[in-house]
Parts: sequence; structure tokens; C-alpha cells
Amino acid sequence: MKFFVSLTAVLCLLIAQSSPSMLLAEDWPQWRGSRMNGTWNGPELQSTFTEKDMPEQWQHKCGGGYAGVTVADEKVFLHDRLEQGEANLKFSNQEVERVQCFELKTGERLWAHQYPVQYNDLDYGNGPRAAPTVVGDLIYTCGAMGDLKCLKVEDGSEVWSLHLQNDLAGRLPDWGYAASPVIHEEKLIIQPGADQSEPATQETSSGAIVALNRFTGKPIWSSLSDEAGYCTPIVRHHAGIDLLVFWTPSHIRGLNAETGESLWEYPYEITYKVSIATPILHQDIVLVCGYWDGSKAIQLGTKPEEAELLWEDRRNLRGLMSQPLYKGDCAYLLDKQYGLTCFELKTGDKKWDDENQTTPRGRNPQATLVWLNDSDRAMILNAEGEFLIARLTPESFTEESRVKLLDNTWAHPAYAGEYIIARSDTQIVCYRLPIK
Repeated sequence: MKFFVSLTAVLCLLIAQSSPSMLLAEDWPQWRGSRMNGTWNGPELQSTFTEKDMPEQWQHKCGGGYAGVTVADEKVFLHDRLEQGEANLKFSNQEVERVQCFELKTGERLWAHQYPVQYNDLDYGNGPRAAPTVVGDLIYTCGAMGDLKCLKVEDGSEVWSLHLQNDLAGRLPDWGYAASPVIHEEKLIIQPGADQSEPATQETSSGAIVALNRFTGKPIWSSLSDEAGYCTPIVRHHAGIDLLVFWTPSHIRGLNAETGESLWEYPYEITYKVSIATPILHQDIVLVCGYWDGSKAIQLGTKPEEAELLWEDRRNLRGLMSQPLYKGDCAYLLDKQYGLTCFELKTGDKKWDDENQTTPRGRNPQATLVWLNDSDRAMILNAEGEFLIARLTPESFTEESRVKLLDNTWAHPAYAGEYIIARSDTQIVCYRLPIK
């Protein structure tokens, strides 16, 4: 018996040594990764690398969109849009939104699910904005115009679908729906946005935010009357409950995720209604980062309904699309003027900025930030399609290496196995990571 135990241990050690990424690397099944906080547990990566150390695995042409890529069980999921007249599988004379599934290692397309849409004069109307969410054998997607879909991972067949405006009395945001579906237990949480010009009926569930049964699409609860924001909400356990935090164009809000009950709110009127970056909750502090009107930190109390403004900064901490990171006592934000910036979460006191080294300064600066394992190393894909690794500490920003992967992009990449998968408006590409 001891012989077999020892043999098993030796085999496991050999497997770990020969293929560490297969044992250590997580999937990327939803917006911002497995924990929805911009962290990824994967193989250790080289500090110094070039294009030769990141060979291309595969690529495909694709349609437009800002929707991030997701990966689960060695399947890659992409939500894009084809304009009228472009080659597509089913709707030859209409524009369509499309959910595609590829095999992770080979890039083979396994299936595509299409449905017709009309973007009309939607600004920045290149395609879907929300990353697909994969849970078990189901995938959930939300299109720019409000098409909410539940599909089977196996073949892309439809389980159920709703339209956020037509079925849930929602109000389309100026730049289209962008929040990804959030799965909490058996609930799917989505933001239709309340439309006060259309009275609710018994057939609709009007509300700023709605919980649906994720298996059937049937309403469970709806809450509040705010317009829809662009950011994906988060659910975190706090003060004995599962707290749902979301940021609308008018408020920062905390709800009971089980019931939809409003627990606390803080008014925050956003210029042009661009509540985009997902809130973070760390050390009982909720942080939201706006473009024109800056950042606000909300201190939560020991009871679910307790929350008060901790600090605000309208000059030095102004983010847009890029999701802030946090570690220890500090947060890291892509500020629109100064670039990547480090500050104390409890006080808002700025410690340093990178003078726009991470990504070029511009009208809409963008870079996606992801912690690699439990370290101070961040994997970054900037707006010019450059992949870089940098060390982020309370003392300094230190870039290690940088390579060009694809054309300009605002979409969030996915990390899975030994790979990074990224997309632009014209292509989806898979590269092998520079593993040690």
C-alpha cells in the first residue's frame, strides 16, 4: 500500500514539474476572472521576454465589440457583431450579434449563435460591450441593445432569452448595455435600468436592477428606479449578508443580494452618466472611480445598513473604463491625466504615478490590470494592444517587459492555461504566455 501511495506522489510531482500551467492555471469564466476582482492564479512568468517568447497559438477574424473574452473548460467565448452585408451564417441581410465558441488550444470554432439586432445610431456602436458569463453547462450574454441570452455551452442552443427593454421595461443607456450578467447562487443579476416613461405592468419587472432565475429567466425581485449604469455590480459577503454593490449614474448603492432590499445609498451624479469601472470592496471600503467627477470611498459599518462617505478626490484620482486593483492598504488606478496611480485606500492619499508609461495619455486612456498569483506583478493589456508585466508596490512602478499582441483594443483579455486570449474589432488572437 505504501508503495502505491509513494508512486502516486512521484507521478504527481513529475506532472507538476513537466506541466505546471495545467495544474496551477485557472479559467477566466466571467468578467474580471473567477473572483471578479482582477486576480488570476496561473504559472510563473518570465521577467524579461520578447515576441519570440510569446508565440501565436491561433487567430481568427471577428466582428466588432468591446466585450471581454471568457474561457471555461478549454472553451473560449466571444461576443461580437457583424454589420449588414458582412458574411455570416444565417441572417445575410441583417446586422447580427453573435456568440462564438472556440477550442482553447487549437482555435477551432465549435459553434456560433446569432440573432438579429438594430444598432441604429448607437454611439460607439461597433458591437457588444458585456463579457459573457459561464457557469457550469450554461453561458449568459447581454447584447448592447438589451438581448439577454442563456445558451448551452455544449452547442450554443438557446435555453431562454429576454429583452431588457421589451420584457423588463428597461431604459437603454446612451452607449448601450455594458454590464455583464452576474450569477449569485440560482439568481442572474442584471441592470435593465428603470424607464419612468413606461408604466410597469404585471407582465414586466420594472427596476434599475433585477434578479432572475438563471435556469428559467423568471423574475425573482426587482429594485429601485435609477437609470442603468455601464459597470458590472459585485456581490461580497459583509456584515452577515451577501451585499450587492452597484453604481448607477446617480447613486452608489448597497442591496441585499437575496431580496433586492435597498440597505444604503450615496448620491453621486455622474457627468454624461458614465459610471463604468466596476466598484471594488476591500477592507470594508467601497471605492468607485469616475472620469470627470473623481473617486469616492464609502466606509461600511458593522451592520448591513451602515455606510458613510470616507473621502473623495476630484483632482488626482479620475478613472474611466479601467478597473482598479487593490492589495494590502493600497489601490492602483489608471487616472485620465497622470496614468497608473497608486494611493492609500483608507485616505485617498496619492503615493505615485507612472507618468503615462503604461498606456498613452489620451481622451479615453485604457488598460486592463490583473494581478498574477499572490504577488506584486500585474499583467496589463493597454489600449494599443501591448502586453506588459509590471511590479506595482506602494513605493514604485517597475515595468519588466512589453510586447505588441494586436491592434488597438478596449476589450478585456482572458487568461487560461498557458495562454492569453485577446480581441479587437477585427480579430481574436491567442498567444502562449512567457512561462518560466
